[in-house]
Amino acid sequence: MPQLERKLGIWSCISLVAGTIIGSSIFMKPAIMASQVHLPLLLLAVWLITGVISIFGGMINAEVGSVFPETGGMYVYFRHMYGDFFSFLFGWAGLIVINTASIAGIAFLFAQYSDYVIHLPRFDATTEHSFAITIPFIGKLFWLENIGVKLSAIALILLLTVINIRSVKAGAYVQVFFTIIKLLAITFLVTGIFLSGKGNVSNFYTTKTEVHFSGWEIITGMIAACSGALAAYDGWIVLGYAAGEVKNPSRNIPKGLLIGISICIIAYIFTNQAYLYMLPIDDMKLSQHVATDAYEKAAGFMGGGFIAVLVMISTIGGVNGNVLPCARLNYAMATEGRLFKSVATVHPRYKTPVTSLWLQCIISSLFVLSGSFDMLMDMFVFIAWIFYGFLGYGVIVLRHKMPEAQRSYKVWGYPYVPIVFVAFSAFYFVVTIYNEVSNYNAGRAPVINSLLGLALTATGVPFYFYFKRKYGNSI
Repeated sequence: MPQLERKLGIWSCISLVAGTIIGSSIFMKPAIMASQVHLPLLLLAVWLITGVISIFGGMINAEVGSVFPETGGMYVYFRHMYGDFFSFLFGWAGLIVINTASIAGIAFLFAQYSDYVIHLPRFDATTEHSFAITIPFIGKLFWLENIGVKLSAIALILLLTVINIRSVKAGAYVQVFFTIIKLLAITFLVTGIFLSGKGNVSNFYTTKTEVHFSGWEIITGMIAACSGALAAYDGWIVLGYAAGEVKNPSRNIPKGLLIGISICIIAYIFTNQAYLYMLPIDDMKLSQHVATDAYEKAAGFMGGGFIAVLVMISTIGGVNGNVLPCARLNYAMATEGRLFKSVATVHPRYKTPVTSLWLQCIISSLFVLSGSFDMLMDMFVFIAWIFYGFLGYGVIVLRHKMPEAQRSYKVWGYPYVPIVFVAFSAFYFVVTIYNEVSNYNAGRAPVINSLLGLALTATGVPFYFYFKRKYGNSI
C-alpha cells in the first residue's frame, strides 16, 4: 500500500506555519482590541499570551496528526476521539460557521479598505435600520447596513469561487501571488512607519487619559481582545495535517512550530507597535482603518492609499486561501453520506467540487449581508476554539485509548501543555459569552455573536440523524 513520503524539512515546516498564519486580521483587529484593553502594555500582553497558546495548540495538533496522517485533519481526528456524531458536528460547524464566516469576514475587510480608496455607496441611517431580522435571545441582523461594502465583499467571494471552479491550478497560483503581497504589505507598513520618525515611543506604555480597572475588568477585557489575536494566529493546525510527510518529525515539528509561530508573534508585535508609534491607543481604538490611518500619518494620504491597496490585495489571498481548501471538507462529507450527495458533484470539465464551492459561496455571502467584520471574525474564532479545546482534551483521550499507536511526535510537557490549553479554551468560552451578553444587555452590541454561532452549530444535530437515516451505513 503506498505511503506518504517524508519530504518536508525544517524550512518547509517553518514556511508552512508562518505563511498560513499571517493573514488579514492584523490590518483591522488591533483597533477593536485596543478599545477592549485600553492600555498599550495589556494589548502587547494579549499578543504574547495568545501566541504561546497557539504554540501549545500546534504541538497538540502535531501529535494527533502523527497518529492519523490522513487528509481531513480534525474531521478525521474527532472521529477517532469521540465518534461519528462529534466528527459530523465539527464538519457541519465548518460549513455553517467556521469556514464560511471566516471567508465572509476576510472579504468584508477587503471591502472596508476598498471603501477607504473609492468610498462605496451606502443608505442613510434610517433606511439601513428599516430592515432587520430579529433572532430571539441573540439580537438583530441589519441586512441593509453598509450595503456598498457588503456587495463588494460578495462580489469578491463570487469571483474567487468561479476561479476555483474553473481551475485548481489557477486557485493555487492566486494563493502564491497574494501570499507574497501579504508579506510585502506588512514589511512596507512596519518599516515605513518606524523609519518616518514621526511617531512617539511613549505611546508604547502611556495613555492620554487615566484608566481605572478592577482585576475582573482587566481579565474580561483581555479575553475579549483575545478573539482578535486568536483570529490573527489561526492556521497553526496546518502542520499537523502534514505530520506524515515531515522528515524527522520529533525534531522538525516542534522546531517548525516554535520558529514559525515565533516569527508570527514578532511580526504581529512589530505591526501592533508600529500602529501605536503613530496612533496613541486612545486614537487607535477609534480608527476604522488602523493600517492606513497609521501609515497616512507617517507618509501622507497617498501613503495611506498605497497601504490600503496592499491590504486589499492581501485579503484577496486570504479569501482564496479559505475558498480553495474548505470546500474540500464539504465535498468529503458528502461522499461519505454526511451531507446531501449532490454536494459531492464534480464538474465534468474542470474536475473541481463545483456544488460544494457554490454552497460555500452562498452561505458566506449570507454571512456578509448579516454582519460586520468584527462580528464575523469573533463568531468564527469562538466556535473554532470550542473544537480546539476538544482537540486538546482529545490528545489525552488518545494516549489512553490508543497507547500503542505509533507517534512520530509527542507533545512536549505532556500532560501540562494540553491541560493549560484546555483550561484556556474553557475560560475563553465562558468569559466570551459573559462579555457578549453584558454588551448586548447594555446596548453596546446588536447581536450576541457567540450564541448565534452556537445556535447555527446546533442546527447540525437534526441533520446528523437525517443523513444517518437517509444514507444508512454510509455514516
